[in-house]
Amino acid sequence: MPTWICVTCGVQQAATAEPPPACPICEDERQYVGWEGQRWTTGTELVRDRTSDLREEETDLLGIGTSPSFAIGQRALLVCTERGNVLWDCVSLLDDAALEEVTRRGGIAAICLSHPHFYAACVEWADAFDAPILIPTADRDWIQRPSPRIELFEADEVTPVPGVTLARIGGHFDGAAVLHWPAGSDGRGALLTGDTITVVQDRQWVSFMWSYPNLIPLDAATVAAIVHRVEGYRFDRVYGGWWGRTVVEDGPAAIRRSAQRYITHLSGPST
Repeated sequence: MPTWICVTCGVQQAATAEPPPACPICEDERQYVGWEGQRWTTGTELVRDRTSDLREEETDLLGIGTSPSFAIGQRALLVCTERGNVLWDCVSLLDDAALEEVTRRGGIAAICLSHPHFYAACVEWADAFDAPILIPTADRDWIQRPSPRIELFEADEVTPVPGVTLARIGGHFDGAAVLHWPAGSDGRGALLTGDTITVVQDRQWVSFMWSYPNLIPLDAATVAAIVHRVEGYRFDRVYGGWWGRTVVEDGPAAIRRSAQRYITHLSGPST
């Protein structure tokens, strides 16, 4: 039986003979059902129509996207370390090119995800590389394709491989997370955020939202809490969830000033 993939959000469902009647991810107010209604595809169809887009983001960091772009268009990141590789976020396509390149780099020791919109075909990837998928218990109800490879965790921090930290910071989803990679940015540290903290078009800034497509903001207290939770990590660069969405230097300052701007605009009209 096929494992259906939602065309709008790219998240893979459990195997069923017929497509599900709806996608729970898209019916939530943080996403949306496409203008043409609920549509489904499969991994087999994606391989026929698309290819992996593999790009070196920096030393030991491989970007994995899809060409032409699919669903919400995110790209995943493979963090390569001597103690094992971590796949940060996921895409819906797994083709031979991605399989061969990731295998050449040492495979995947763990899959870590920022939030449910980026779950994509994570079970497919986990099965291919015999890897666990780390998901916070707070987001367990958003798992669309159950698997024994999924490991739920309660803690605010877990260590997928030595030297790399997965931190639950909340906001966009209760379990929304970031990945801290101290060796990134030439040893100055990198924070991989998906859109738990999203890098905006002016890449000196970031933003925080409850729903990005529907433009529903977070409250001031939650934004302040997010900033507080990442202040304990040493990093320079911030990698958002799409190609080019990177704060290339002084990421902590970008997060602080962005939060202050956000909170200021929530408080009332500008003077």
